[in-house]
Amino acid sequence: MERLIYQFFNDDDFLRISNQIKKAEKTTSGEIRISMKDERRFTDKGKTIRQLTEKEFYKLNMHKTRDKTGILLFLLLHERQFYILADQGINEKVTQETWYSVRDEIQSKFQAGHFCDGILAGIERIGKILSEHFPVKADDANELSNKIVMER
Repeated sequence: MERLIYQFFNDDDFLRISNQIKKAEKTTSGEIRISMKDERRFTDKGKTIRQLTEKEFYKLNMHKTRDKTGILLFLLLHERQFYILADQGINEKVTQETWYSVRDEIQSKFQAGHFCDGILAGIERIGKILSEHFPVKADDANELSNKIVMER
């Protein structure tokens, strides 16, 4: 069975997304990750999209960044849902309304069928927001991979 993910993205898209993360992280000490799942597991049937995102956030050790500046964009493709989850350090300085605004921008691109463009625009906006509050530090290290996490 063909992976659902390839109905939305191709290999060039994945490279463009990873490169956009790398570009965004050059101006911030924040850490951006993208995780995509084809569908939820049976054991996750009763969970909300936020709960699934939180589970993925901890699974990817995003809570272990030095300044609590990880942010995850999680997509559940089969259900056409996504969620943006920021760590504690970010939430102390950036309002949830800001992330709703980013979500709405991504969603409008998704609704037009432009999935890669939606992700790229989201990463760019997230990067700009993070660079305002968490500029890159002299001793900054890339703490988390820029690769997209993909699961069935």
